[in-house]
Amino acid sequence: MDEFYNNNDKQNEQKKPLNDMEQTEKNLDQVEQSEYKTTTQQNNNDQTRNNNRVTKSKIWSIWLSGILGGLTVAIVGFLLLYTGVIPIDNLTQNNLYDDYETPSQRVIQTATNGDGVSAELLSDVAGAVVGIANVQDLDLWSDSFDAGTGSGVVYKIEDERAYIVTNQHVIDGANQIEIILTDGEHVEAELHGQDDLTDLAVLSIDAEHVDTVAEFGDSSNLIVGEPAIAIGNPLGTEFAGTVTKGIISGLDRSLDIDLNNDGNPDWNVDVIQTDAAINPGNSGGALINEAGEVIGINSMKIATQAVEGIGFAIPIDEALPIIEQLETHGSVTRPFMGISAINFSDVPPQHIQSTLNLDPTEVTSGIVIAEVHAGSTADEAGLEVYDVVTAIDDEPIENMMDLRQYLYRETEIGETITISYYREGVPEETDITLQGE
Repeated sequence: MDEFYNNNDKQNEQKKPLNDMEQTEKNLDQVEQSEYKTTTQQNNNDQTRNNNRVTKSKIWSIWLSGILGGLTVAIVGFLLLYTGVIPIDNLTQNNLYDDYETPSQRVIQTATNGDGVSAELLSDVAGAVVGIANVQDLDLWSDSFDAGTGSGVVYKIEDERAYIVTNQHVIDGANQIEIILTDGEHVEAELHGQDDLTDLAVLSIDAEHVDTVAEFGDSSNLIVGEPAIAIGNPLGTEFAGTVTKGIISGLDRSLDIDLNNDGNPDWNVDVIQTDAAINPGNSGGALINEAGEVIGINSMKIATQAVEGIGFAIPIDEALPIIEQLETHGSVTRPFMGISAINFSDVPPQHIQSTLNLDPTEVTSGIVIAEVHAGSTADEAGLEVYDVVTAIDDEPIENMMDLRQYLYRETEIGETITISYYREGVPEETDITLQGE
């Protein structure tokens, strides 16, 4: 029982109310603890805000420093380049292969600058490019009509005549040729001469109709990539004087020409390739350089859906000798043997042995004489029909184009050449002195 009361006394003692002083002290302790927690929380929040401010400040400082650093490098670099301390050439030179031997190969020089022809100079050159109308008659009962139009270049004035060069295919078959001036006036032209192998023709009109003459340049020093400007009348007189700009895309290009449409090339022309737009009607017009000089006579283009920007011009250095001969003599005089022939490859196989008496394994190419002109040097040298020519001066002749190219480019009128040929299966040789054709 005593134990029970003792326990109750302890419980009562715990439940005994606090006096006023004790209660006050307890309240003060609670307030201090609450203020301490509040103060600690505020301090933590303040520290977090300060940390955030420092982080943002660091980011802005880094970003601003980067911009200022970049600007500083750019400004210093510009000043060094501008003052010549750092040569610009050193920046563009590629030193990657300085320690390596360059393989032996053909080097193609290229152009990297040029802004083209001035408007004033271009206007002057354009004034020397005229239109050309090919006027033909079908028969006595039909009116004349324009079979086609092209372009031409006025290249000189002499003895009150203005001379014009154009393409032979522009005036081919014409009964009358008209020059269309820049003001639209039509003037009848005189044909001085034409040459189908080089596709050139020379015309003239009264000089009173001409104010501007083009200047010929030099096509031997052209480089790939330099500016090239084509001037002509694409699609007829409606677009007369059209100017298109491009570059020299290629040099020493060779194109086979089939003059008689028999499927065999009759000649091989050297041309300048350009990506300046050359359209129907541009033929015979001028291809000029940055100085406004004529460097080529626009001649043709590859016109298929799969091809774009491949046009060709006759180099002016190749054209000049032909122009002079056409102007002076009306034709081009070339070395001539005095024969007519066909390609050996066109001979039916059965006739190679039965008619020509040749071993087809021994002779595989050449030309077969179909006619010997009476009184020609070939006739005097004893050449006959069915003789198979295989070489001239030990240079292989595989077809008629090889023959023309060798005669026209490697020999001169009056020169004696050695002909190697087969007759009845037996190899023989003879000398021929070339005459003019």
